[in-house]
Amino acid sequence: MALRVEHDDGGVTESSFRWAGRASRPEDDLGLLARHVGELCAGRPHGLRGVGVALPATLDAAGTVTVWPGRPAWAGFGLGAALSALFGAAEVACADDGDLAALAEADAAGCADLLYLGVGTGVGGGLVLAGRPVPGVGRGSCEVGHLVVDRDGPLCDCGRRGCVQAAASGPATLRRAARHRGAEVPFTAFRQAVSDGEPWAVAALRESCAALAAAVAGVCELTRPALVLVGGGFAATVPDLVPMVAERTAALQRPGHPLPPVRPALLGGLSSLHGAVLLARGLPTG
Repeated sequence: MALRVEHDDGGVTESSFRWAGRASRPEDDLGLLARHVGELCAGRPHGLRGVGVALPATLDAAGTVTVWPGRPAWAGFGLGAALSALFGAAEVACADDGDLAALAEADAAGCADLLYLGVGTGVGGGLVLAGRPVPGVGRGSCEVGHLVVDRDGPLCDCGRRGCVQAAASGPATLRRAARHRGAEVPFTAFRQAVSDGEPWAVAALRESCAALAAAVAGVCELTRPALVLVGGGFAATVPDLVPMVAERTAALQRPGHPLPPVRPALLGGLSSLHGAVLLARGLPTG
């Protein structure tokens, strides 16, 4: 969980922390959040004018969590009410972390038509066309990670098979590397093995990048963005990933229909955080 406060005088305060395992109760998670928010705001979280929240959960119109695969205990929890209690009179707005990341990356790149993919513990992303997230507020989020790229592929958290998230997230890549190697592979060992050109590691990464490239090509055929940026924690710490996705994407071009360039995200692993700040500032989000 990353936190950022922007002050009237131009100053910025940031912090981050880790929640407990996915089975933890929302009350415990919110208690931890409240403590860190209080520390970051010098004990005055009610003094904020606006709060933007980027999260991978699905909320209903009342702010109740309907689905959060990474934290199943949150289903049915009134997150909107809990955040209102935490921040008092400050206006609180929540949005999908992939949509907000795309908005922030488009703002940073000065690009009005952009596709963003965030590769981390899952695969998120968002699409910005004419400067606005697609499909737009009230119409759901752009679930790039749940594009099906392999009908017979691995089972996804959503219950389908072959989603790009199930094929190309950080954990999915490490599981594939373990199968190729015949032993468990910690992330640091995998990253070093890719750097060293170990065949089992490179093969595992290449398969993930092929799935990501298939998703990029599919979205671009429908929407024609000018630029594709790839970020997220896993992508940011495996230097070979983005160039490999770019290479695989270029190989999928049709004659007369070039695909846009694929480049590293400009905001590193904090795209969603910057998008949440834009949301708090009241910039257009739909």
